[in-house]
Amino acid sequence: MEKKVLSCVHCGVKNCQDQKGEYPPFCLTQKPETQAPLEESWKIYAENDEVRKIAVASAQVEAEHYCQATRVQEVLYFAKKLGAKKIGIATCVGLLNEARKFARILEAQGFEPYGVACKVGSRSKEELGMKDEEKVYPGTYEPYCNPVGQALLLNQAKTDLNVIIGLCVGHDSLFIKYSDAIVTCLIAKDRVLAHNPCGALYSDYFDHLTDKPMFPDEE
Repeated sequence: MEKKVLSCVHCGVKNCQDQKGEYPPFCLTQKPETQAPLEESWKIYAENDEVRKIAVASAQVEAEHYCQATRVQEVLYFAKKLGAKKIGIATCVGLLNEARKFARILEAQGFEPYGVACKVGSRSKEELGMKDEEKVYPGTYEPYCNPVGQALLLNQAKTDLNVIIGLCVGHDSLFIKYSDAIVTCLIAKDRVLAHNPCGALYSDYFDHLTDKPMFPDEE
């Protein structure tokens, strides 16, 4: 039987946070085989001015508004720290109302919002090679989400910071991959739990997902 590889998600000590205990034997902070990537990370912070600026801005927002500011406010504080003016919004069409509200807040606080919805370009899912029965609503016209197009259009608009509002799992990955500007997430999509993914970790969903295999054919 293959030996289980332990990592941070198996740790209950969190000595890296407060230095009040001892690191477990598998701790990534002290394992010899993890030292090279860690040293490389310290080098990047030291030598890359943009990375260091983002890291400092993030830490400052955390310290200055800890448990006081909402995620919406924290995004604005973060943008201000970075000196960002033009804020890109990569939104799901299903959350355009939320995106419009966020854009109004941005404008009221002196930023310039520029949004691109996920269905931009409106190309049929069949063009991706999908079958009609694979669509959400077979027998209807369904355009595929275009996160690459969203990223390229925001690149063209020369946004300073891009914000994700409700992009689907995987589509958000493609958007981040092709975005020139740094990306933060305001809303993580979860259609079942009112866009609160942590609900699955705090509720009976957790027992369901840990007790029953989702992919029984692969067991």
